[in-house]
Amino acid sequence: MACPAEEDTDTDQVLAAEREHLTRSREYLRLMRQDVLSLPALAGDRVSQEYLKADLHRRAESLRDLPDTPLFFGRLDYHDDLRSGEQFHVGRRHVHDPDGHPAVIDWRAPISRPFYRASQADPMNLEMRRRFGFSGGKLTAYEDEIFRPGAAKADGVKPAMSRIMIEEIERPRSGAMRDIVATIQPEQDDIVRADATLSICVQGAPGTGKTAVGLHRIAFLLYAYRERMSRGGVLVIGPNRAFLTYIRNVLPALGEFDAAQTSVTELLATVPVSGTDCEATAKIKGDSRMAVVLRRALWERVREPAEPIMLTRGSRRWRVSADQLTELVMELFERGVRYGTGRDMLSHRIAHVILSQLEAAGEPCDDRTHAAVRRTTPVKSAVDAIWPKADPVRVVFNLLSSKETIIRCSQGVLSEAEQEALAWAKPPKSPGSARWTAADTVLIDEVSDLIERTGSLAHIVVDEAQDLSAMACRAVGRRAATGSVTVLGDIAQGTTAWAAGSWEQMLGHLGKPDAALEVLTTGYRVPRQILDFASKLLPRIAPELSPATSVRQDAGSLTITAVAAGGLDAELTDVCRAALGQPGSVAVITTDAAVPAAAAALAAAGLPHCVLDGDTEASQLTVVPVGLVKGLEFDHVIVVEPAAIAAAEARGLQRLYVALTRAVSRLTVLHAEPLPELLR
Repeated sequence: MACPAEEDTDTDQVLAAEREHLTRSREYLRLMRQDVLSLPALAGDRVSQEYLKADLHRRAESLRDLPDTPLFFGRLDYHDDLRSGEQFHVGRRHVHDPDGHPAVIDWRAPISRPFYRASQADPMNLEMRRRFGFSGGKLTAYEDEIFRPGAAKADGVKPAMSRIMIEEIERPRSGAMRDIVATIQPEQDDIVRADATLSICVQGAPGTGKTAVGLHRIAFLLYAYRERMSRGGVLVIGPNRAFLTYIRNVLPALGEFDAAQTSVTELLATVPVSGTDCEATAKIKGDSRMAVVLRRALWERVREPAEPIMLTRGSRRWRVSADQLTELVMELFERGVRYGTGRDMLSHRIAHVILSQLEAAGEPCDDRTHAAVRRTTPVKSAVDAIWPKADPVRVVFNLLSSKETIIRCSQGVLSEAEQEALAWAKPPKSPGSARWTAADTVLIDEVSDLIERTGSLAHIVVDEAQDLSAMACRAVGRRAATGSVTVLGDIAQGTTAWAAGSWEQMLGHLGKPDAALEVLTTGYRVPRQILDFASKLLPRIAPELSPATSVRQDAGSLTITAVAAGGLDAELTDVCRAALGQPGSVAVITTDAAVPAAAAALAAAGLPHCVLDGDTEASQLTVVPVGLVKGLEFDHVIVVEPAAIAAAEARGLQRLYVALTRAVSRLTVLHAEPLPELLR
């Protein structure tokens, strides 16, 4: 592998040629966008015209040049019979010249795959792979890897990682997450490019890039299966608004604007969420047994037919007996139809019985007669009495506000203590006055699906999935019933009382028991010293998992400082002041309760900062409640009082593990109390 070229003179012919190609490519991209913007939105009607305008706008946005982002990051030189001597620059999007010749090849195109997969053992018909170093949008360096026949490495020996690649991984960041198209590793590439029909579960240790893999998989699917994905829809589900803000720029940077991003709470927000459940109640509401309880609560609304239907048409009266009505209801029960479908079908069945009598009496019948019978008052009244309409909010409201209903519907399913915990202590007067919780919205969604089938999307990526309850998994799974999913998470980072005990269990609730399990254990984002320190907690929180390894080492990446009682605020401000003198983002992570005190100490010291609350965007120095830090990354992380984080909740050690693994470059641990025993 050649050393990176140094920009010490403008006479470097290679750099000069590549810079010229970059300049030309940017001009070609500008012309491509200009061509799209010049297209008239001609359509046969106003609605179609608006759709066409929106489509052209999205296309133009995907071709917008980002001056601070390199248009390409690699080059492939082939030597095979078909493409011998050809060169392809690999970048974030396809760019062609006015004659249609490619100037930059999209990283997702099949011809680009050797950039991520080629090795000395399998060159994939490459003669050379070139990586480019950039500062902002300016090309500053290059690095060549020459592939020679017979130069295969010994089995089990991994080649040294490119210095340019390491520098890209370690490049300081501020604010939102960046894409990783220039640094995707072979094991990550396998997941990104998996077939659209495959559901995949990724168990990824901290720093292994699982979130980035999921987002790049969406980008790949939108490229390789554009029509299917656009028609069916794609969705990214994250744990909270802070996480979604952090990842929001990744897909647009890759030219993709068609993937919606939301949290489970926002996805299911049919009622305003203004209340919170205690841990025990939330755990019961998230248990899969609640599906049985809700089904009973809904279907107990169907009543035994009490009287026959008497329908007068002209001078004659037609009768459907109570026994006949009972048979019709039982038939629909046995078919297992949804509640709303069953109600609609019951009116059809009743009308069919009456039409059979009409035809037997010699009266002519057709579809209009059938519809007219269904609309008659006796039939409609009978359907309302036997199979009344159901509102999912009202069904859940009636269940939670009545201990008698809970006991009746959960008999043999929930214990007496669980029944007691489920009931509202002070039932509100109406659904509108109820203080609904996030767990309640999941129950409402379950009932909604029992009434009418939930629509399915083409693909869903769900991140931090280990923290989803069984009922939340069912809600997500319904939306991927005919599509596929990419499940991302880490069992060791399960911080909720209802966190998944295993991926097999979680995938079963999701309705994807056959999903392939991929395990990522090589860290690229977090230095080894930090990972090794945090992994001391694994024997307690996830003994079945092997500690992750990291390709990066930095002896100065971990600092543990014991502080005298009363000196924590002064030490924190000193560390933050020094950190602000370095490039990159800085996060102060503490217990949720201690956030105001930490922010006050920084304010008193005159240090500019913000407090992450889910809506506020991170600044260079951000105070982060440990409850919101999952999935985020910062260059320098300062964890305050690990013992307090560990003691704050039942799964506090898992929460501490998450906090300790958010640092990309440096971790500082400040403590006045003794460290948790596993970390001493």
